[in-house]
Amino acid sequence: MRIPTTILLTLIAIMPAFLSSCHDEPEYSDTIYGNFDALCDIVDTRYCFFKEKDLDWVKITKAYREQITPETNSMELFFICAAMLDELKDGHVNLTSRYNTSYYRKWWSDYPQDFNLRTIEENYLEFNWLTTSGIMYKQLPGEIAYIYYPSFFYIISETSLDYILAILHKSRGLIIDIRNNGGGALTNIKTLVGRLISEKITGGYIMHKTGPGHEDFSKPFPIEYEPAEDWHVKWDGPVVLLTNRSCFSAANDFTAVMKSLPNVTVVGARTGGGGGLPFSSELPNGWGVRFSACPLLDSSMQCTEFGIDPTEGYEVHASDEELAQGKDAILDRAIEMLKDLPLPGDDEGETEK
Repeated sequence: MRIPTTILLTLIAIMPAFLSSCHDEPEYSDTIYGNFDALCDIVDTRYCFFKEKDLDWVKITKAYREQITPETNSMELFFICAAMLDELKDGHVNLTSRYNTSYYRKWWSDYPQDFNLRTIEENYLEFNWLTTSGIMYKQLPGEIAYIYYPSFFYIISETSLDYILAILHKSRGLIIDIRNNGGGALTNIKTLVGRLISEKITGGYIMHKTGPGHEDFSKPFPIEYEPAEDWHVKWDGPVVLLTNRSCFSAANDFTAVMKSLPNVTVVGARTGGGGGLPFSSELPNGWGVRFSACPLLDSSMQCTEFGIDPTEGYEVHASDEELAQGKDAILDRAIEMLKDLPLPGDDEGETEK
């Protein structure tokens, strides 16, 4: 059975509550040890990437539990728990108290940035661009369309997207730049991809937990994407998607879907991953814990947690030195790929001189 994307994600969203009723859950006291053990159990029974990351959760929790004493205070406990969660190496994992939210940053901080927005604004857009639905866009010299989408938290209006594509339609190719996009709403993927396809596609798969075991998962459910309605403006020409390590979560998922399309080339660096749909729970003391619960797979049913590589042969890096001098090697590569392609409607497909 194939389930529409929006319905599927809604069903997955309620699955943790359903799962909690399918097996006995121990009750923990609001004490230093009780809160620590509650956190360990929540992650043990609900986190989804133990196998992929070859993690021994029993060994990890034992080591951090030994750091706790009856004299450990609440703030000390928080940082012990946060350090333990960092062992998961997952940007979707957070522990939240009234005074701090832990966050694993090494998924991007240990890698080159490959991006500088000021360089693009000044040297490629010349401080002159259009903006709607959080999207910056302009036709670059040489009739090349450029879109910068900084965050999937910006909800893309269908009407705004019609205007963007109508304004950019007389272009040799389309560059979609999502570098430094840390994710957001998955529904925006559906909106964007719908303008680039002419028939329904399976863009990936999702699984959910079916029990407390580390390998207790459902079969993969297909995530389908449908073309936008006929009255919307579409793009059927070549597309170059620009990525860097700071593309995470929904931006990672978008890259996986886009890479499967025949008219799309992914240029830049491997994305930062975040291939698990996150969910939240609560400890007895009120602290919140968020974690990856449902693995997202690409169209070939491969794990996306560790990032999506550029199209083979198109890995490019933009050094800090070059960016400071006004040169973006990743964007330059995309422009070079598109600059000699014909404009839409050119007679016999010849490029205008």
